[in-house]
Amino acid sequence: MTDIGWGNLAQYEHYGRVGDIKEDFDIISYEDSKGELYSSFKHASHAMLFARNDTVLWDLYKSRAAIMMQMRFDGLLGFPGGLVDPGENPLDGVNRELEEEIGLDLCKHKLQNSDQVVSFVNKSKNLVLHFYGKEVTVNDFSEIEMKTLSAPDYGNETLGMIRPPLYTMGDGYRGLPAFLSNSYAGNSRQELLIGLQHFKILEQDEIEKAVDSWKTFMKTNRQTCGLTNTDS
Repeated sequence: MTDIGWGNLAQYEHYGRVGDIKEDFDIISYEDSKGELYSSFKHASHAMLFARNDTVLWDLYKSRAAIMMQMRFDGLLGFPGGLVDPGENPLDGVNRELEEEIGLDLCKHKLQNSDQVVSFVNKSKNLVLHFYGKEVTVNDFSEIEMKTLSAPDYGNETLGMIRPPLYTMGDGYRGLPAFLSNSYAGNSRQELLIGLQHFKILEQDEIEKAVDSWKTFMKTNRQTCGLTNTDS
């Protein structure tokens, strides 16, 4: 395939570049994130919408919750949201992005300052990230999920909604650990884990076991990950 470069995406591509690690992102307070120190940094806001759901699947696994993530235009997983426009604050930015990317009805589900979960700074990218979370009912979640298909950005920036499996299956890997093995934009894998803990969707030990299983699998299968059904 011919390399056609980045075009007008060049100024943004490094924000979601593959290869970011947890240690690249320092947690900071929301107040500090709005201070003079980071006033020249680019800001981005993302949100985790979720609905608690204890439906038992196959008489084995509790669903725990439906969480809305998405397949992005760049082939990476992440949460709905994006860059904050000039003149916007992080809250205005995330509400605008949710309206554009998933068609969120802001009259019913507009995020508030109280929905802010955590903020991060990546100093190497001059980037500040704001992560929000909002609980909705199961019925509302399904309605929001269906409306994503008619959202303005569906089919270009947003390529489909994904619900993470929040259980670990019999082999100790399939389920949440396998989901963690996917490629994520920025620190959205870390945001997912923080969201699970912050909203007490999973117990801390469940999260730690899933993370350990994911890391162990990736380490022991480094040479074959992603090579199914090939001659390699």
